[in-house]
Amino acid sequence: MNKNPLSPDRYRSRQPVPLFRLAVIGAVVAAMGGAFVYASGFAAPQRLTPQRIVNTFEANAGVHPGFRRNHAKGVCVQGYFEGNGQASDISSASVFKTVRTPVVGRFAIPGSTPSAADASVPVRSLALDFRLPDGQQWRTGMNNTPVFVVNTPQAFFAQLVASQPDPATGKPDPAKLKTFFAAHPETQPFLAWIKDHPASSSFGNAAYYGINAFRAVDANGKTHFIRWSVVPETPYAPVTAEQKGTHDFLDTELRDRLANGPLRWHLVLTVAKPGDVTNDATQAWPDDRPHIDAGTLVIERETPQADGDCRDINYDPTILPAGLKPSDDPLLAARSSAYAVSYNRRTHEEAHGSASAQASTRNIQ
Repeated sequence: MNKNPLSPDRYRSRQPVPLFRLAVIGAVVAAMGGAFVYASGFAAPQRLTPQRIVNTFEANAGVHPGFRRNHAKGVCVQGYFEGNGQASDISSASVFKTVRTPVVGRFAIPGSTPSAADASVPVRSLALDFRLPDGQQWRTGMNNTPVFVVNTPQAFFAQLVASQPDPATGKPDPAKLKTFFAAHPETQPFLAWIKDHPASSSFGNAAYYGINAFRAVDANGKTHFIRWSVVPETPYAPVTAEQKGTHDFLDTELRDRLANGPLRWHLVLTVAKPGDVTNDATQAWPDDRPHIDAGTLVIERETPQADGDCRDINYDPTILPAGLKPSDDPLLAARSSAYAVSYNRRTHEEAHGSASAQASTRNIQ
């Protein structure tokens, strides 16, 4: 079912989604979209700020001190990216040269609850921090969905409100979600993709997409609009019935795979043609656009996030090296601001918790 992860045909709308499935989809969208929020004004009684959005997520799912406000459950991974030089013509970024760049990453599932069951959502995510030799960094946060649910921060906020849990059931109200999706036809590619793609059985056999457009700047200063994805060498397989009954199968499965050797993905840059939309994350570019295999991502080992290298990294997608720049997609600035709020809160909680623990130890002694 995942024959061509870059093809827009894989998530073309077919049939309406039943009401009961909208409740599940709404929960998924709310969880994965928590980072895609707006940082400036919104026509509402209260100004829409990243603090307001993060507060809403905390109210909906509770506060879990020290954890990310979204994608709370995850695992750190380490490896490297082996550039092959094929993307150097469109970007001067040193990461695309024939060099090896260390990478600190994180696999996760969406949601604010660090104890969530892996089978509770079909979405997987992969965040990467490329450590370039000149001290620059490239950070990216990707999901295994090729498109996003909405194309503006305002629409996302409306969706977040529509998917708030009903106090009577603890789940989103399907009728409110149906009303929201009917009012936002741009959501149809995302809904169709979720409907047609069973969850992967592993972090290691899923493709991951940057979703937003970016600007690649070559050595002559010319700009090329691109999107990127990482496509696995490991064949896709859907989640099994046995895995659905196992609370934490993704981390265990990943650890077992890595015990037998590294996992590899190809970093593919898709290059836009003139006229392709660059500010709408719900629209895929036609599949006939040029695809550049820029090199191989190699994941060698994993560590628990509690003390892993990824724990204190803010995977802000606007942290880019020379040769890469943000596009005009409004979701990029929104993600950056929301990530900062989440990062500041959880690191403050970690510091406070460590200080409290040390004080308790001194009191006992």
